[in-house]
Amino acid sequence: MMLAAVLLGFTAGAAQAAQVLGAWTYAFAEYGDIKYPENFAHYDFVNPNAPKGGTLRLSNPDRRTSFDKYNPFTLPENAPAGVEMFMFETLADASPDEPATMYGLLASQMLIAPDYSSVSFRINPLAHFNNGDPVTAADVKYSFDMAVGLTTTPDYSQNFGGIRAAVIVDPHTVRFDLKTPSRDQIYQLGTVLYIFSRKWGQGPDGKTKPFDQIVNDVPITTGPYLIARGTGQLLDLVRDPHYWAGNIGVRKGFYNFDHLLYHYYSDPAAEFEGFKAGDFELKEELSAKRYVRQYVGKKFRDGEIIKRRLLTQMGFFYEGFLLNSRRPEFSDWRVRSALNYALDWNWNSIQGYGLGERFDGLFQRTPFAATGVPSPGELALLAPYRKDLLPQVFDAPEPNPVTDTPAQLRADLLHARKLLAAAGWTIHPDGLLRNAKGEAFQMEILEDNTQFENAFGRWAESLKNLGITTRIRLVDFAVYEKRLDDFDFDCTLMNFGDMKMPALSVLKDAFGSAAARTRGSSNYMGIAIPAVDHLIDVMNQAASLEDLVNGSRALDRIFIAEHFAVPFLYRPYRMVAYWDRFGIPAVMPKYFSIDYFQMQDGLGGMPWPIATWWTKK
Repeated sequence: MMLAAVLLGFTAGAAQAAQVLGAWTYAFAEYGDIKYPENFAHYDFVNPNAPKGGTLRLSNPDRRTSFDKYNPFTLPENAPAGVEMFMFETLADASPDEPATMYGLLASQMLIAPDYSSVSFRINPLAHFNNGDPVTAADVKYSFDMAVGLTTTPDYSQNFGGIRAAVIVDPHTVRFDLKTPSRDQIYQLGTVLYIFSRKWGQGPDGKTKPFDQIVNDVPITTGPYLIARGTGQLLDLVRDPHYWAGNIGVRKGFYNFDHLLYHYYSDPAAEFEGFKAGDFELKEELSAKRYVRQYVGKKFRDGEIIKRRLLTQMGFFYEGFLLNSRRPEFSDWRVRSALNYALDWNWNSIQGYGLGERFDGLFQRTPFAATGVPSPGELALLAPYRKDLLPQVFDAPEPNPVTDTPAQLRADLLHARKLLAAAGWTIHPDGLLRNAKGEAFQMEILEDNTQFENAFGRWAESLKNLGITTRIRLVDFAVYEKRLDDFDFDCTLMNFGDMKMPALSVLKDAFGSAAARTRGSSNYMGIAIPAVDHLIDVMNQAASLEDLVNGSRALDRIFIAEHFAVPFLYRPYRMVAYWDRFGIPAVMPKYFSIDYFQMQDGLGGMPWPIATWWTKK
């Protein structure tokens, strides 16, 4: 995609406001103009007159099958996602209609320094916590101090690594000074920093517990829902009748259900049977096979349950079999590439009924993905590191292997065998792949559910032909999470989530050298490459969209060339089913999810059905 077309995506449409710097304003766009005018009544994708009432019953919104605390910011991360999504709010709202624009929420106004070296937020005088206390600048600073503390999860604290100081200007104003100018860091502060009361975790003596000891204390927050009851596998959230923001533009028409009732299932089969029985009413399906073959029958034919594919304009930030390069077996790029050649994608596509495409790199379906040979802007960033990078970084990205015939799969396996031999792994008389020391190549695929077990098995068959012994290890979520936190795994299938733009905090946490050494970070692959660190810094300090595009494409080239993961699938739509019990707005937002909001990067899509649908009367 030409850069002119990229830029057009940030300026096309009915832009109504230009970016304002150096003065108090109601909104901020990282690049381009702002869609909605000051004091706008509501977003286009809501029904501002939607009736309130009813209960929306839901199931597990992510991999968690139970929960044992309410604090989502500390390790281990086993708090219910519903608490994070619907109780905690940020200073600004990430617009679901624009790539990277935020409008005031808890902060009614913001002041961005002309050189992007600081941002100030002025608290909305209407904003108050669910205990009735007003939100103050001191609460904002306290929330920030906890976010960057040593007890907070690395993937959350990483969002704010570019902040030098948080300064209370007056009781209603707080200023954040940046270490280096950065549009992205300003956006992260506005859309990712959750604000909570200093009284959360406070005892009868008036003293507040250390943050990592705040476990089952009910959060004191500003969001639209309160905890009515919670057990290890059930969370009942009730709409706060005194919610402060119901009539402001970024919340008008939102949060129409009186109750959100989450039932956490431990087994996918039981969950699906529960859905068909009406135990819950909205489900996103990730398995194409199940979507095609099992979402059938009288209830679907008669329209009691509606089955839809909802097109989204979200980009896709990688799903694949992540390889832990800290392990000696996976330290060589040629080994990692060989594992890619052993994946029978054609078989996977057939099993998936063709309802998916394969990832090429990090930023699928976005202008930030690498294509063709590097541009002059990309070369300028990569050239200083040429001696430390693989030669193929400077060529067009290698396409994924094609396995559409048995003969082609055999050819791919022969190529994989050559790559392995070049890396020092050869087939021995016992049929096993061994290195020069005689050590056999063994690989364990770590997973916490059976959803893709057939795909794992098919891959294991091909790997066996290469002499690799593969074991599929299914564990419960708590064990899975701990082993990931400790980087104690060989390979696991992971989805990094959807995206609108590259989120620099996420990139630093997933690919930065410091994160590779930090327990609990998202750098599962063990990537520690100086050029990658430099590119993330370049993107963080990008003075223009062109700089951001060049940095992201250069980063993508390194990731593709190094084969840190074996790419899997994405779909440009959401496969959903829901009981015909809802009113639905006539317009969909451009960027949305179904029942999980990737708020850690501020760039994911909001859960549009939960946030804006309503119960039919």
